Amino acid sequence: MEKIKISEIRLIGLTGTNGAGKGEVAAFFKTRGFAYISLSDILREELKKRRLEESRDNLIACGNELREKYGPDILARRAAEKITGPTIIDSIRHPKEVEYLRSLGHFVLIAVDAPIEIRFERVQKRGRNESALTLKEFRKKEELERKGQPNGQQLDACLELADITIINDSTLENLRRKLEALE
Repeated sequence: MEKIKISEIRLIGLTGTNGAGKGEVAAFFKTRGFAYISLSDILREELKKRRLEESRDNLIACGNELREKYGPDILARRAAEKITGPTIIDSIRHPKEVEYLRSLGHFVLIAVDAPIEIRFERVQKRGRNESALTLKEFRKKEELERKGQPNGQQLDACLELADITIINDSTLENLRRKLEALE
């Protein structure tokens, strides 16, 4: 695994599959002094303004609508307005978001993944409205996220752009060891 010199990185982007552990990776870097911005939280703010439920379906639809109206990098541009120092940016789902964040300099993209069965179990424990009650529904939703329309989610393309990929298929302690190995 590639070493990250934390002192040289200003921005860490996180992409990955639902329930893979991006939040835990973000929490790790927050303990190292990084501020946290989630593109999903930007969408949650938008849904709140619109008085819509914060379901996974609504988050996806809202993100697709904003990308269609304002360009596929809109969420990254909105996140950039909030950057004041070393920052971890979570929930990157479109290659144009990666491209924009790379243009800001001192950026590394980390992808987090795990087997789908493990991820489904994790999201069930999370207690959010994931819009999928069964593994089959969860898998179907993920297929839509992986290869979306030009202004929709394109998770597979983001995973391919990652500088580092972490497979989080074990314990939280094991994930932390993998992250510490990056430093």
